[in-house]
Amino acid sequence: MALSTRSDECYHITTLEAKDIRWPTSLGAHGSDAMHTDPDYSCVYVTINTEEGIYGNGLTFTLGRGTDIVLLAVNSMKRMVEQRTTESIFQNFALFWRELTSESQLRWIGPEKGVTHLAVAAIINALWDLWGKIRGLPVWKLLTEMEPEELVSTIDFRYITDAITREEAINILKENRAGTRTRMNELMKTGYPAYTTQVGWLGYSDDTIRALCRKYLQAGFTAFKIKVGQNLENDIKRCRLVREEIGWNNTLMVDANQIWDVNEAIEWMKNLKHFKLLWIEEPTSPDDILGHKKIADALKPYSIGVATGEMCCNRVMFKQFIQSQAFEFCQIDSARIGGVNEILAVYLMAKKFNVKVCPHAGGVGLCEMVQHLQLWDYTSVSCTMDKRMIEFVDQQHEQFVHPARIYANACYIPPSAPGYSTELKPEAVSMFEYPVGSEWQRMFAEGIF
Repeated sequence: MALSTRSDECYHITTLEAKDIRWPTSLGAHGSDAMHTDPDYSCVYVTINTEEGIYGNGLTFTLGRGTDIVLLAVNSMKRMVEQRTTESIFQNFALFWRELTSESQLRWIGPEKGVTHLAVAAIINALWDLWGKIRGLPVWKLLTEMEPEELVSTIDFRYITDAITREEAINILKENRAGTRTRMNELMKTGYPAYTTQVGWLGYSDDTIRALCRKYLQAGFTAFKIKVGQNLENDIKRCRLVREEIGWNNTLMVDANQIWDVNEAIEWMKNLKHFKLLWIEEPTSPDDILGHKKIADALKPYSIGVATGEMCCNRVMFKQFIQSQAFEFCQIDSARIGGVNEILAVYLMAKKFNVKVCPHAGGVGLCEMVQHLQLWDYTSVSCTMDKRMIEFVDQQHEQFVHPARIYANACYIPPSAPGYSTELKPEAVSMFEYPVGSEWQRMFAEGIF
């Protein structure tokens, strides 16, 4: 289904530029977990330029080594974007998305997963940033103000019509139109609830964890997540430590980052059941849908939900997780699957099957992007915040022109600037582009890396 773009939306794309940007977060154990012990928060950063001077920025999140490989994939796709008009893309965005994900030779090294899909996300996210800037709206408002038919026309429904059809998606959006303005006003007043993972990286000392718990309690947070999975005795100690600091009326979640086998996950979590945990995140392989289902069923008697999705590779796998009730909390990631278009399909499936979406945002730029998606979910799809939160990781926000911000009540402040909040400051690029940025050159010279 093609849509009619406004006559002022035809811009001529000249170039797509991509850069490898890395921050040395491993030096402070920031982002460390049971599986990823020394991450350097990184991204492939895309800029789509137009002849008229307006530009869009997008990114896909990585952990350091391998970012150069994603960069190669982005550059292999740029020919499909350059010399196009925005009108030709946005008039049938679903068709363009399929062209990008189904290029007959590149598809072989996916399809719709892994490096190529990370590259797609960077490009698609840049196009949504561009579209928001063209219409003068932050992406969450752009999505909210779209007519249902227009929004649904951006989604490729191939492989998911057994779970949701185009017509069902349109009906979901139409049914929720009546209260949209009221919900938008509520968001502007109170924001959207956040939880923090910043207190619980696995490489942090006990003293650091205690200090951070106190810091974020004072900042108004009532929900906290910590990393687990390397050592059971240490996990018990750290859960006890965090409970001592945050009390028993606040919410605690744990995240194993795929470290366990299925039966091991069940037994490990039984040893942590006394800590009143809302969920166990990524307990086993992100591809093991039946394994997650077994874990979810086994932990129900202890009121521990299963959360996963940050490494779920596409809408088809999300469909199977949702249909099989293999998780209670669906964690979309703004860069893991193919950008906004594909994520919209996941939200709509989650609504139909009554699954709660709590976005993953543990990475550079992810908080900036997922806030838009979850705000739209509240205005237009689920229309509730019940047991729904957005992760907040206090990392690298200062690198962005329009960083994610938190109210004193630990709620995300809805973005007001046009676009997808994905534009990096010029100095961030000049300092942290790898390996030529000034900060990397300094660290190489000093033998830090």
